[in-house]
Amino acid sequence: MQQYLIYAFDGTDNEALARRMAARPAHLANVAKLKQNDNYLIGGAILSDNGQMIGSSMLVKFETQAQFEDWYNNDPYITQNVWQNVTVHPFRTAMVE
Repeated sequence: MQQYLIYAFDGTDNEALARRMAARPAHLANVAKLKQNDNYLIGGAILSDNGQMIGSSMLVKFETQAQFEDWYNNDPYITQNVWQNVTVHPFRTAMVE
């Protein structure tokens, strides 16, 4: 399976946090499905210095690039314009014993 590291910042406009909060329940439900299907490794919110959510980082894995793209392009944080500055990198978890 290919792993992907997602580093995504929300918009910086005045409605950015409201968009995030509106999309958050559907995004978390989507992440729960990833976890059930063993596609989710870890993730969480990126916080500003004052503790406000301003983005996300996730580590996910998929059998194919097409499966990753299908999930990514349909995640509520993408479809509802929450994430606006996104970087995705192939990733490999270090196996430390």
